[in-house]
Amino acid sequence: MTAIKVPPLGESIVEATVSRWLKKEGERVAPGDTLVELETDKVTVEVPAMSAGVLTKQTHAEGDVVKVNDTLAEIDDSAAASAAPATTTAALSPAPAAKVPPASPAPAAPAPTPATPPPGEVKASPAAKRVAAEEGVDLSRIAGTGRGGVVSKPDVIEQGSKARAPQTEVAVPARAPAAPPAATGRETREKMSTRRKRIAEHLLEAQHATAHLTTFNEVDMTAVAAVRERLKERVEEQHGVKLSFMPFFVKATCMALQDFPVVNAQVDDDAILYKHYVNMGIAVASEAGLVVPNIKDADGKGMIAISREIGDVAKRARDGKLTMDDLTGGTFTITNGGVFGSLVSTPIINYPQVGILGLHKIQDRPIAVNGQVVVRPMMYIALSYDHRIIDGQQAVLFLVRVKELMEDPASMLIE
Repeated sequence: MTAIKVPPLGESIVEATVSRWLKKEGERVAPGDTLVELETDKVTVEVPAMSAGVLTKQTHAEGDVVKVNDTLAEIDDSAAASAAPATTTAALSPAPAAKVPPASPAPAAPAPTPATPPPGEVKASPAAKRVAAEEGVDLSRIAGTGRGGVVSKPDVIEQGSKARAPQTEVAVPARAPAAPPAATGRETREKMSTRRKRIAEHLLEAQHATAHLTTFNEVDMTAVAAVRERLKERVEEQHGVKLSFMPFFVKATCMALQDFPVVNAQVDDDAILYKHYVNMGIAVASEAGLVVPNIKDADGKGMIAISREIGDVAKRARDGKLTMDDLTGGTFTITNGGVFGSLVSTPIINYPQVGILGLHKIQDRPIAVNGQVVVRPMMYIALSYDHRIIDGQQAVLFLVRVKELMEDPASMLIE
């Protein structure tokens, strides 16, 4: 009997929630088959079977909170061992001869036409089968990269757009109004996932453990928008990346942090720990909740490299493929509520960091320039900071520095 235990979950993570069982009790499993998915506050972990056998017992149900090294299930290894000899014996034993009266020869059947194997015959992990069913992907058209050619969940995600199963047009009746979630009343009670609970705890910790304050400024995006418009097609053609406004803000923020290193620091008991590098966190909204992957040593990278890494971590965040290294070690964070239409907000510090920059929607507004009223694309920016170590003057000057660099993007190339 083999016990399946909760594996190490990563730095400072000691528990997870049983999100989904992919194998049922009594079901036969093979080495590498995903048995269960665990959800932490940062990533989703797939727990595989290490040996062949029969899943005899699930010790935790979906929704249960488990800790590292807790037993999740038990696999009977002897079931797999006993099944093999039986199959071999049956194959080697000749069937008894039966006396059959002679019959006229039947016409030869036509040779079978090769057909695409049904999805059930394709070697694929349970997670891959589930994603394929949800997305309408034909697994037989996916090239498996797993051991023995097994199709994995990442294979389906990466190749799925080219392997959609053909759709047949059918008449769809008008959808009836959705029934209320609970027949007993107008309210529904849903248990928080581990990730949502940890996000809530983390935000409360940031509010309670820091002297939280926010300062605001606004940026005229005219100049940087012109640079982006002029270069975006060339950058995409030559480097294969889409040039957004975020790399400009990352670069400007890194330069401003060099001028005001306390904004990139951390409180360590009664000391201030200065970081002479910038691991820039980029807040990404995913279906499972907010995650903040970070770009390591962003202060030493150029605009193209930053743009490529932003696109990479954002895609992996949405696909649920982030690693613990992606999510740890950040020194400063940028969050962009403008993509959802937010005009102004006060972002919460990503504790134990001491500063976070909030970006917002670009909106045409009338402003005064050289005594004339003109309409310009404007963006409000906000810096939330820990007033324990960052004075108001430093916070305001830091934000002014970001504004200056964004309004004169050429200066980022020569400084």
